[in-house]
Amino acid sequence: MRLTIAIALAFSMATSRATAAQAPASAKVADGDTVTIRGERIRIANIDTPEIHHAQCDAERRLALVAKRRLQSLLDSGRIVITRGDPKDGRQRDRYGRTLATISVDGRDVGDILVEEGLARQWAGRRSPWCDK
Repeated sequence: MRLTIAIALAFSMATSRATAAQAPASAKVADGDTVTIRGERIRIANIDTPEIHHAQCDAERRLALVAKRRLQSLLDSGRIVITRGDPKDGRQRDRYGRTLATISVDGRDVGDILVEEGLARQWAGRRSPWCDK
């Protein structure tokens, strides 16, 4: 009986577009737009943040570290809701196999918050440089 309930719960979560994850400690932030929640690697679909490991300049790397810390702080602050699928085109995965999704905490889109704070920009379909030339 427990197995049947567990399978039904897993199926409903897999087919649901939005799911809630209450355990903030389970959110592990890789950078400002990539996070692993309960074993699922998620690329936040509506933003672009600076790169940490492939930064083109020191300023980009510093801003990327601030974005990473801020995203972790947001995810630790409340109820997480994951809405799977790119809001623009509906794609479910990126070219690296990460789930594309938007994430909100207590009803606020974390991508929008990072953009408002100057730690991200809206995703324009491709990466743009973060360094002045």
